[in-house]
Amino acid sequence: MADGLLGKTALLGKIALVTGGSRGIGRAIALALARAGADIAVNYRVRESEAKEVCSQIEGLGRRCLPIQADVSVAGEVARLVKTVEDRLGEIDILVNNAGISRPQPIEEITERDWDEILTVNLKSMFLMTQAVLPRMRARHWGRIINLSSVAAQTGGVIGPHYASSKAGALGLTHFYAARLAKEGITVNAIAPALIQTDMVMNNLKAKPDLIPVGRLGVVEETADVAVLLATNGYITGQTINVNGGWYMC
Repeated sequence: MADGLLGKTALLGKIALVTGGSRGIGRAIALALARAGADIAVNYRVRESEAKEVCSQIEGLGRRCLPIQADVSVAGEVARLVKTVEDRLGEIDILVNNAGISRPQPIEEITERDWDEILTVNLKSMFLMTQAVLPRMRARHWGRIINLSSVAAQTGGVIGPHYASSKAGALGLTHFYAARLAKEGITVNAIAPALIQTDMVMNNLKAKPDLIPVGRLGVVEETADVAVLLATNGYITGQTINVNGGWYMC
């Protein structure tokens, strides 16, 4: 989609920040947005070499790219991240809240610490990042915020209640901001993938293709295509786009 209907200039001049952009779905989204014309900030927490490799690919497309280390579940690091992007690339037009972790566990083994960590990394980070970029988006009356949820928000999934709750929270957060910002030129949407071929999924023995009606796992590019659509469309807001092979139908 990024090279087809939407073309290579749909996002020309826009700055996108992708959290957790060094691998998996985040990496694919960063590359797809770059192919559509955006300059990209690739946030990572520990995978510096992978983030730099993504940026090398993006620069090969003729776009600017900046790898930035930050833990987006910590307010002070979020502030530093956003300021660095603004200083070195420009004001953030597109925020992709992709950073997240999973921890497949039997119910009886989940501790309060597990719960707190999953909710902090997966959900609190979305709130902190959104709050940090909103003032300048509101001043410009333009912005795109894309939150990565999961089919686990809708079905419970195969990881655990802590993960499912964090991803369900992402949908509530999306709906709130979308409703409040709709008249300000800012759209807020969620993408809810299911069993995409990433390290997170491939390392989970419960994540089997036979759970998916279409009979296969998804690929990261199928999610990235949706992110480009949401970044370029100003009439879609408050929606959850399900990229799940038919696992959940609504």
